[in-house]
Amino acid sequence: MSEANPGRARSGAPTLQDVAREAGVSLATASRVLNGTARRVAPAFREKVEAAAEQLGYSANLSAQATARGSSAIVALLVADIADPYFGRIAAGVARGADEAGLLLTIAITERDQQREAKLVRALRGQRPRSVILAASRTSGRANEELVAELGAYTSAGGSVVTIGPGGGTRSVGVDNIGGGRALGTALAGLGYRRAVFVAAEAGVRTSDDRIAGFTEGFEGGGGAVVEVLRAGFSRDAGHDAVDAVAERIEAGTVVVGVSDVVAMGVMAALREHGRAPGQDVAVAGFDDIPTSHDAVPGLTTVHVPLEELGYRALRSSLDAAVHDDEPLPVEVVLRGSTPARG
Repeated sequence: MSEANPGRARSGAPTLQDVAREAGVSLATASRVLNGTARRVAPAFREKVEAAAEQLGYSANLSAQATARGSSAIVALLVADIADPYFGRIAAGVARGADEAGLLLTIAITERDQQREAKLVRALRGQRPRSVILAASRTSGRANEELVAELGAYTSAGGSVVTIGPGGGTRSVGVDNIGGGRALGTALAGLGYRRAVFVAAEAGVRTSDDRIAGFTEGFEGGGGAVVEVLRAGFSRDAGHDAVDAVAERIEAGTVVVGVSDVVAMGVMAALREHGRAPGQDVAVAGFDDIPTSHDAVPGLTTVHVPLEELGYRALRSSLDAAVHDDEPLPVEVVLRGSTPARG
């Protein structure tokens, strides 16, 4: 049995040389078309090369493209925990923007560890991503010197860095966490609540600290008092374990506020385990308005954050500083059954 085209008989993946031979052009011309150099190629030759690449099933070499362009068609997103719906919604927005720009998205998990972030940035530098977006919460203390150095080396080579939240020296996009916390505190005080317990992350995490500060201002301004701040974390288990340890001393009529909806879900589970009915014996509220907050029973009072828009804006800002907007995205209180009005 003979080959239809014995000149192309080969094993393994098709190479750039195969494409050039099939299209009847030089290797340099094929490379300019498929590896994205700045030099222009006549439309007729471009069509031949693209048709040959499709026929052969050729996949462009991203490393070659990065060398030719000085950067690759990749955007890197670093998140603390991809299982957290908060980061999942942000990633969806980044992915939408990357798709519109014809870029690939790669995601790495930092586990909220700045040393791990530094190692990831160092590894990513070898891939020459077009931009790096940092979505993990920043701390208010001194930034990790290793991370700062890695980001500096990356930007010095022409890369772009955008931080979601306070940037600590980098370009940033964010939401009004203080204003959202204040609005939530004011709304709950207006419903008649006078005692609040806040389940927060460790001290120094900017997102958490801003939400506490805003909530305390709004709640106390409405006649309430934050009687306790429980330092836990951003996970469901953190919220559960923090309230599990103090559930018996939380007075009826208190509102327990999670620093995020995920934390608030853990709070609700712990209360039920102690025979306390969320929304009846003890009110519960969260922050972010992730999809599961709609489906909780009772529905979870929260602060709506446009997370997908936040991710999309971060991506656009990372590609073009001209679209950067210093104003934080607005947020909105959403009242549901977990915080009924008190007579």
